[in-house]
Amino acid sequence: MTSTRETPVRLTQFAHGGGCACKIPPGELEDVLGGLSAALPTPSDTPLLVGLATGDDAAVVTLPAQAGVAAQAVVATADFFTPVVDDPYDWGRIAAANALSDVYAMGGRPVLAVNLLAWPRDVLPFDLAREVLRGGLEVAAEAGCHVGGGHSVDDPEPKYGMAVTGLADPQRLLRNDAGRPGVPLSLTKPLGLGVLNNRHKATGQRFEQAVATMVALNRDAAAAALDAGATCATDVTGFGFLGHLHKLARASGVTAIVDTAAVPYLDGAGQAVRDGYVSGGTRRNLEWVAPFTDFGGTDADTRLLLADAQTSGGLLVAGEVPGAPVVGELVLRGPHSIVLR
Repeated sequence: MTSTRETPVRLTQFAHGGGCACKIPPGELEDVLGGLSAALPTPSDTPLLVGLATGDDAAVVTLPAQAGVAAQAVVATADFFTPVVDDPYDWGRIAAANALSDVYAMGGRPVLAVNLLAWPRDVLPFDLAREVLRGGLEVAAEAGCHVGGGHSVDDPEPKYGMAVTGLADPQRLLRNDAGRPGVPLSLTKPLGLGVLNNRHKATGQRFEQAVATMVALNRDAAAAALDAGATCATDVTGFGFLGHLHKLARASGVTAIVDTAAVPYLDGAGQAVRDGYVSGGTRRNLEWVAPFTDFGGTDADTRLLLADAQTSGGLLVAGEVPGAPVVGELVLRGPHSIVLR
């Protein structure tokens, strides 16, 4: 479904890239981060459970049990990006859901967030910024997460997101390095957000199915994964399905077999690829995973969709999640981290 609902200002025209497609390419980011984890301090009173080493969705430290209070895991993350849609309220909702997703992807629940806002104050009116913040507040409220202020800067390009702190049971985390052979892979949201958002930026068409998918919290999916006994998951965002799956398989020391016919897509995503609405971020994702992927006979359009840079995508879970399609399985490590069939 599409809409031509007009907004006075097309926010996407003020951004060089949209949503999570504006992320630094994964290969370049890994070059920057290489070796840093070994140089970080390691306080002994709050053990670091998850840090830079595996490229997981958030950092996790343990607060030891004290005076009859059980140990807790503190989950910390930050996520912000340029406008992915023209409507400021929707952009705020999408950015907040995306930031909160990192906590859900670790098996936690968000408890406190602070806003991160960059705004071209001499170019865009502040009533638009207010709508962005309103959208973020409403999604945080839906998640039961406090928003306690934030930080703003004057910037030539608008950006919005949140730094989020959550809590989790340290014995029931979802980690990207906990995948094991013989476990199925489930995907809780369809792919295609990137190409639809790119079409929106280019044409002004509004894709209601994409907005509804992006603003949906991953809260219920995370709870269902934990209830099903899952220990391994990641969310699918700017590095695409293939990029995040490669990181999961690499961290877990396994190979992921993907049933390409089982992967769900949003209505209109395939046509958007055929019409050429593919972001540079998606093409960089595909280039990055190519050396680690056996593409088999997968056609070029499907490869692009599988690498499509998602914004506020779903959870990719090692395990069966009720209501989510099974899109593959993990097997013993082979020559590639991903095999498409």
